[in-house]
Amino acid sequence: MQDSLQEQSIDTVATKFNRLNLEAKEIVFQSNELLRDWGLEGDSLVYTRTALLAFLVVGCSFLLWWITRNLLLSVIHRIAGKTKTTWDDELVRNKFFSGCAHLVPLLLMDYFMHVVFYDFPNLADIGIRLTDFVIIFVLIIIAMRFLNAARDVLSEKPRLKDKPIHSFFQLGKIIISVVLGILMISVAFNIDLIVIITSMGAMMAVILLVFKDTILGFVGSIQLAANDMVRIGDWVTMEKYGADGDVQEITLTTVKVQNFDKTITTIPTYSFISDSFKNWRGMEESEGRRVTRSINIAISSIQFCTPEMLHKYGEIELIRPYIEQKEKDIAEFNSTHEVNRKVLLNGRNQTNIGVFRHYMEEYLKKKNEVNQDMTLMVRQLAPTEKGVALQVYAFTKTKVWVEYEKVVGDIFDHLLSSVPFFDLAVFENPSGRDFKSLNK
Repeated sequence: MQDSLQEQSIDTVATKFNRLNLEAKEIVFQSNELLRDWGLEGDSLVYTRTALLAFLVVGCSFLLWWITRNLLLSVIHRIAGKTKTTWDDELVRNKFFSGCAHLVPLLLMDYFMHVVFYDFPNLADIGIRLTDFVIIFVLIIIAMRFLNAARDVLSEKPRLKDKPIHSFFQLGKIIISVVLGILMISVAFNIDLIVIITSMGAMMAVILLVFKDTILGFVGSIQLAANDMVRIGDWVTMEKYGADGDVQEITLTTVKVQNFDKTITTIPTYSFISDSFKNWRGMEESEGRRVTRSINIAISSIQFCTPEMLHKYGEIELIRPYIEQKEKDIAEFNSTHEVNRKVLLNGRNQTNIGVFRHYMEEYLKKKNEVNQDMTLMVRQLAPTEKGVALQVYAFTKTKVWVEYEKVVGDIFDHLLSSVPFFDLAVFENPSGRDFKSLNK
């Protein structure tokens, strides 16, 4: 089956070549007759005919190029502007049809090269190889422009807007450039494609070294897309590269991140596979943004609550029911167990830090900007040299950075101002002013 197809293709090429040769002979014969009527014979006839045919072909090619570029392209651009599809608009914007206009005269010159240099077969062969070389080069340009147009169209699709489209099209450009580049070498130096491909095997190590970043970037972009690790528009943080902002572009070799200070950081694509980074997409897709901030309480200010202190705290409306109910439970427990109440250390007692912790929880529950459907708590962390930390663990309803910071600021403005009401003190490292006060 394959042998028959090869024979058919060989017969087709031979038929076309014979037809072209016959046409060339006919044109040469008619031109010879015309020039003989002018009195030309011998070498002068050959050179004059060749010059006239070359001038005629070049002139026709230039005229065809002008018609295609100025008349046909204007019609195509006008039609593209009236259609609803965006494909033709992007092809026009990326000058795809302009590239095709360059191809038309080159094909004409390639077709008539044997006719022009009929008496100079070696020169005709060089001319054909040269025009074929240029045709392949123009095809590369046309292919690049088509891929650019396709990339622009697909990037606007809602389903593909956050996908690394640029990486795949860059890979396509590389493959097309390599394939057509090999074909250009084959045409320019008249070398069989099999020989070139075989010779390239020995250069593979050099190619892998030169295109190492491209290959790693391709692997990285495929893994990023397959595992949905990074999308365009994601907020990512990568401390190693000083990146903290939104992903603007994902290409075959780099990921472009616009930081919040409007600077641009470019990160190798493969680094998102080999190094750690933080993607905030989960937070942005959730129903709130987490707040984890602490108030450090000086340990020396923590104490059991006296009746006078409980009476004062009971005036705070948010925790009045809590204090009253807690005192009933404690009195019942201490009475049942006949606890000696002369010493506060005996039995059960409330502490000012415990009351304040409950106040913080109640305050957060009454805060409209805090999401009550997500985790909300105030927890006490392990004591350190900086005191005892009361950490707020909650989620705001808003996820917008500016609004989030305003909500968190309002919460801690109030809580920090509330600390002295509970006979507590916020821990601070001593400053120069503290040392100066000791000398007074």
